[in-house]
Amino acid sequence: TEAEEKDVEADEPEVEPVRFGWVTGVMIRCMLNIWGVILYLRLPWITAQAGIGLTWLIIIMSSVVTSITGLSISAISTNGKVKAGGTYFLISRSLGPELGGSIGLLFSFANAVAVGMHVVGFSETVKDLLVEFDGVMSDPTNDIRIVGVITITVLLGIALAGMEWEAKAQVVFFFVIMISFINYFVGTFIPATPEKMSKGYFSYRTNNFLDNIGPEWRGESGSFFGMFSIFFPSATGILAGANISGDLKDPAVAIPQGTLMAIFLTTLTYLAIAATIGTCMVRDASGNLNDTLASANFTSGDCVGRACEYGWNFTECAVAGTCEYGLANDYQTMSLVSAFSPLITAGIFAATLSSALACLVSAPKVFQCLCQDNLYPLIGFFAKGYGKNNEPLRAYALTFLIAVAFILIADLNTIAPVISNFFLCSYALINFSCFHATITNSPGWRPSFRYFSKWTALFGAIVSVVIMFLLNWWSALIVIGIIVVSLAYTTYKKPEVNWGSSVQAGTYNMALSNAVNLNDVEDHVKNFRPQCLVLSGPPSFRPALVDFVNAFTKKVSLMICGNVLGDSSCFENYNEQLQWLSTRKIRSFYNFITTGDLRAGARSLMQVSGLGRLKPNTMVLGFKQDWQTDSPQNLENYVGIIQPCTPFPSGGRDLSTKKRLQPLLLFLNSESIFVGGGAVNRKGELRGLRLNKVESTAIASWALLVDFHLVGRWEKRVLDQMGLWPDSLGLHLHPYDFPPLASTGLTLLIPYLLTRRKRWSHCKVRVFISGQIANAEEHREEIDLLLTKFRLGFTEVVVLPEIMWRPEETSRKEFEDIIAPFRLNEGQKGQETVEEMQKDAPWKVTDEDLRVYKKKSEQHMRLHEILQDHSRNAALIVMSLPVVRKGACPSALYMAWLEMVSKGLHPPVVFIRGNQEDALTLYCQ
Repeated sequence: TEAEEKDVEADEPEVEPVRFGWVTGVMIRCMLNIWGVILYLRLPWITAQAGIGLTWLIIIMSSVVTSITGLSISAISTNGKVKAGGTYFLISRSLGPELGGSIGLLFSFANAVAVGMHVVGFSETVKDLLVEFDGVMSDPTNDIRIVGVITITVLLGIALAGMEWEAKAQVVFFFVIMISFINYFVGTFIPATPEKMSKGYFSYRTNNFLDNIGPEWRGESGSFFGMFSIFFPSATGILAGANISGDLKDPAVAIPQGTLMAIFLTTLTYLAIAATIGTCMVRDASGNLNDTLASANFTSGDCVGRACEYGWNFTECAVAGTCEYGLANDYQTMSLVSAFSPLITAGIFAATLSSALACLVSAPKVFQCLCQDNLYPLIGFFAKGYGKNNEPLRAYALTFLIAVAFILIADLNTIAPVISNFFLCSYALINFSCFHATITNSPGWRPSFRYFSKWTALFGAIVSVVIMFLLNWWSALIVIGIIVVSLAYTTYKKPEVNWGSSVQAGTYNMALSNAVNLNDVEDHVKNFRPQCLVLSGPPSFRPALVDFVNAFTKKVSLMICGNVLGDSSCFENYNEQLQWLSTRKIRSFYNFITTGDLRAGARSLMQVSGLGRLKPNTMVLGFKQDWQTDSPQNLENYVGIIQPCTPFPSGGRDLSTKKRLQPLLLFLNSESIFVGGGAVNRKGELRGLRLNKVESTAIASWALLVDFHLVGRWEKRVLDQMGLWPDSLGLHLHPYDFPPLASTGLTLLIPYLLTRRKRWSHCKVRVFISGQIANAEEHREEIDLLLTKFRLGFTEVVVLPEIMWRPEETSRKEFEDIIAPFRLNEGQKGQETVEEMQKDAPWKVTDEDLRVYKKKSEQHMRLHEILQDHSRNAALIVMSLPVVRKGACPSALYMAWLEMVSKGLHPPVVFIRGNQEDALTLYCQ
């Protein structure tokens, strides 16, 4: 039985939230918000200041901006399903979280301030009634504050009752306003009574129209843009419907129809009221029934003003500026003109309260959506919703407090200009969203609303920004400053959202266009950049290798982390590796290839990585730390990867080598391997972990981890460069031996790029060269002059005559111990037998190999001793990579040379080999 009851309860349908159509949800709501306090209390006064002609221009300008914005928002709202969040939702999903988040903050705040503005307008009317009926509670200003706080508290109660009650209240307000309009227009046709004439109303008069057609500026705000700044907030109600997009039945249909219809009808209303009241009223009147030309009070003198033609003399107060009535002095002129003034008062109440209620509902809903997206810290508290409509009660409380703060100002003319720039900025971004989404040609931009143009949208955005500065330049700068700060914060934090914005589409278009345009850019040595293919395997496996390459490629050149796999398991953690690179702020691509052979996979990566001219020209390898214990096949594969990149130097330039990659081999001795990127303590020691052997089919065990963070006090460290020896043999080079620096140019360029980084900037670079004792100073000056011409900033050149000395016996013993396990041990065997053994084990070292390469081996032994003497405490050692003919040198002997050079060294060692390609030049063209 209990189970059956549970099933019955489960079958009961959930209570559906209230949803509205385009009339009640958008059109009426927008019209009520536009017919706000400005219409009843400031439009007649603006007409007196600007005249009918400029008032019409102000109305039309505002309508043009709002109409273009209405078209743009119609296009955006019909490009997919629209959810709650209104204007913020539309902009953020179109332009992305960076601009969307900032406009969400501004628009929420502007709506909260607008609540205060409309409530102050309502309170002003109540204050005038209190004065008229002698019911003043304190003083006029405090009466506005008291009435305002009470009013907004009541409105908050209506809003909290739910959207259904709020919608019913809006319908009631709408009909009250319509009755007040009818009452006003009927009143314009009723002949004026003497009492109304004394206050400046004379019904329709052609002369009034002619007098009031031009401007007559008065007061501090008496200017065209001063009036525009006061009027424009009345036009900002066009977003009232869009702001409750989550409560509409079909936002894609309701927002375009309701918004555009509301703009059209309200514009006609404003134009009609400005023209009629300017034709019926004079600017100045005293309100004194005795101020007539026939009165005994009139003595002599000229009568000033159009009222003189109608038998009234308001000269005294007009000249003195003390008139209390008339179009320029009385905010309640619409009540004077109407047939029954209490209906105008009711209309003011309905307009101000409906607009305040609409803004009071819009601000929390927009802010709630912003908080739910979690773009900014400390605002998530306001994201929680309650009830079937997910009402943002916490956001309501915040809006209430902001509105009360501005109600306490109690001055409508002060509050109105404050919010004008907030709404104008919103309009500018809405129009720019539409324009940007159109020009990016994104396939996802398919709005069902077609009656818009990208150029009108751009025009609307530009006009909105221009008007912002014309209204109030310092306020415009504040708004733009807020947007820039929030934009910078969001860009820095990179929130984990993906909305398919037009900014993403624009980024793709720009990248594609620039990549294609690079095809027309010819290579030049001045623009050479080391574009690195880093054979790192998964980047997170070898962080120090990746960090080191990033140190000289970030914001300089291309970096691609490559991985060779034997299966497709890399697909599973591809995004994880990209996220790892992003978290460490490493600007690198990640590419992988699936193949069973490491050497073939690496070669394929070299060929297919990159796009157009954005292709790697430098290959970076980690040192195979376990080459002595790993399988011979893996050893052969490792050396086989290096050899295709290193051409054997010949007498002439081999142009075919231009397409080869320049190898850059980095390694550390096994005695000092740490996981790079660790924290550095106060003593300058790396707090890292010992690297465990990483098994991978990609890069078997290239255990290169450069602990360049190991250096503590950089000013006492040096970066030693042995790069002026083309094959690490210690032979002296005259400047004329390498005019294009084909072999050593990259060896010089990489250290220079490192010293441009803050972490390496305090390192002193020393350049070591070989030379005879007799002419050591001459050779030093030659190289120093050459380095000066290259403008690298390397000032210390050290000549080493001892480089040509024979190695010590201890070094010979160490070298023999390294190669001993890889000797072929042919003994007294015949030639055919030895050749067969070499064929079976090509990596092994024969007696003939030792004889042929005896001098080269001794030079590496001696180089080991030199490094121990001069560079033991360096931060980094950079030197040229030895090169031999492909297949001529056993791989074990080649690796033994590298092992011998770096054996027992504390600093990391970087081997670099140029590839017959110029990397530096002395000339400016």
